[in-house]
Amino acid sequence: MPDHAPAPAGRRIALIAHDNKKQDMIEWAEYNLDLLAGHELFATATTGHLLQQQLGLPVTCFRSGPYGGDQQIGARIAEGEIDLLVFLWDPLEPHPHDPDVKALLRVAVVCNIPVACNRATADFMISSPLMGRSHQQWDPASGQARRNQAALTVARAG
Repeated sequence: MPDHAPAPAGRRIALIAHDNKKQDMIEWAEYNLDLLAGHELFATATTGHLLQQQLGLPVTCFRSGPYGGDQQIGARIAEGEIDLLVFLWDPLEPHPHDPDVKALLRVAVVCNIPVACNRATADFMISSPLMGRSHQQWDPASGQARRNQAALTVARAG
């Protein structure tokens, strides 16, 4: 049976934007400022500093993406310490750290956390009524994913 318990007071949200998408991230965050204020925010260095300086948001900053920031956030996701990822990446520009980008997106999908890669999806995600509900991440190493799938199958049958 699905868990509909209330979510914790705030989610842990990672915010990343490639250089050509940083202005989009600032505009998106400003538009959703009231919604973001109730959550714990994490970001790669430049994105986080821009959010702090321009919008006054408290943000825990990691390294810049190309210098390991994407990997740091990916590790937090794998440890269950990030609940959502807003990653405004630029698909039209080559990135020397492209393997890190792919690894970050892979771990987010494997760990079953919501991921938004554009402003429209980020708007849907941050304003979703599901933000107020508990969400169970999957730990594929523990076999939890198989147990979750079995529970879902039983819940659908019932």
